[in-house]
Amino acid sequence: MSTRIGNAPCSWGVEFAKDERNPAWQTVLDQCSRAGYSGIELGPVGYMPEDPAELGDALAARDLTLIGGVVFRAFHDPAQWDDVMDGAVRTCKALTAHGARHFVLIDSISPRRAPTAGRGDEAEQMDTAEWKAYRDRIMTIAKMGYEEYGLIPEIHPHAGGFMDFEPEVERLLAETDPELLKICIDTGHCTYAGFDPIAFMQRHMERITYVHFKTTDPKIKAAAIANRTGFYDACGQGIFCNLADGEVDFPAVRKLLVDSGYEGWCTIEQDCDPRLDPDPEGDARLNREYLQSIGFA
Repeated sequence: MSTRIGNAPCSWGVEFAKDERNPAWQTVLDQCSRAGYSGIELGPVGYMPEDPAELGDALAARDLTLIGGVVFRAFHDPAQWDDVMDGAVRTCKALTAHGARHFVLIDSISPRRAPTAGRGDEAEQMDTAEWKAYRDRIMTIAKMGYEEYGLIPEIHPHAGGFMDFEPEVERLLAETDPELLKICIDTGHCTYAGFDPIAFMQRHMERITYVHFKTTDPKIKAAAIANRTGFYDACGQGIFCNLADGEVDFPAVRKLLVDSGYEGWCTIEQDCDPRLDPDPEGDARLNREYLQSIGFA
């Protein structure tokens, strides 16, 4: 197996480009490199410099590769289509400027779904027409990334959005072209949504082209679901803990990746509140050391 381990700005609490709580982008690059990583994601477009020369020089100075980028926008809301397209085009341009190919599509948190994060049996569902339009918006962006920019579009299930629980992920996969839409599986969002990431990966390895490593603290998750805690509040409570401390069986994940011949990036995304995590660099280092201890290079 040939895998490379990366990290992402969300492990430093960076969810939105202009959040005043964000650490400086240079700090994130410095700490990511010092913690032992060879690659990093773009984060929300606009957080890191969109000038290719400025970001390229900064990455090279730290021996970091840009892995990919995420379009975390409201695919579920037709009124926000211009915002979705803006984020997608800018992300595509940033990725191609640095030779990155993972173009990850995430439906952002919806007020209609946030209260039922982790509660699939209670979650509101789209009607047939709304679903079709939603699916088609996702595929419009995927096709643009694939055909116009040469990227690998990947759907990423995420708590609190309309692409969250296993049945809707399976539905989208069944209704879309596997050449145009691959999967970025996030192990922690699987467990948050109540399904087994390993079983899901076993069914869909031929379509999985990118992996996000994340895990959930089962006690904090159970309390968050019981109390209907919002996604960002749950992050602040530590629902996404260090990889060695949560419920995802990473040795089993590694075995599955080895057995399937997976080659590529596995990127840690330990979403946190930037005000409450006292040592994101320390967490990044512990996660890197843990992965090395179970056989990841």
